[in-house]
Amino acid sequence: MIDEGLRNELSKQGVVVTGFQDLYNWGRKNSLWPMQFGLACCAIEMIATAMARFDLSRFGSEVFRNSPRQSDLMIVAGTVTKKMAPQVVRLYNQMSEPKYVIAMGACAISGGPFKQGYNVLKGIDRFIPVDVHIPGCPPRPEALLHALITLQEKISKETFTGPGRPRHLDPNAPSEFPIPVCGPDDLTPPSNPEVWRPPTMVRED
Repeated sequence: MIDEGLRNELSKQGVVVTGFQDLYNWGRKNSLWPMQFGLACCAIEMIATAMARFDLSRFGSEVFRNSPRQSDLMIVAGTVTKKMAPQVVRLYNQMSEPKYVIAMGACAISGGPFKQGYNVLKGIDRFIPVDVHIPGCPPRPEALLHALITLQEKISKETFTGPGRPRHLDPNAPSEFPIPVCGPDDLTPPSNPEVWRPPTMVRED
């Protein structure tokens, strides 16, 4: 650890002193490569975020990749049907580590106005871990930019060791998750218990 006063003095002279962990996180958070795919109307807002008016490239995330193997950020934008859910999980499994997920819109995080429908998944976080949720129907591009900044702040606080280390630095944590199968009545399994558990109902007397 370097003395804070010495760090400030060196900074005044144009010398930057930092640790490897901070340098690693700085590079990670400023070079996120989103995967180019959308599911429904939220994808239009996601596309607008990448256009000139909002200019997602200001935050180092301008390169939307067509291949999951070249992507490290999945933006689940729109309604996830039960027919599409296995494909979303399969794409997530094919992404390189470390990888992150932003669930964009009410449909992606809870099913939204279609949650009572038999064919709509009530949140993609039932099968894959979600780092940032964006409420709204649909959320505006500013909300996606805020989510990206929130994810960057989360990455900048990651540690290499300790109980709070991220999943990709834990050798015992899974990097792939089970792909559900479309059964006659519902997805099998209906959720991944390692990722999502239903909330416990507490009845008041």
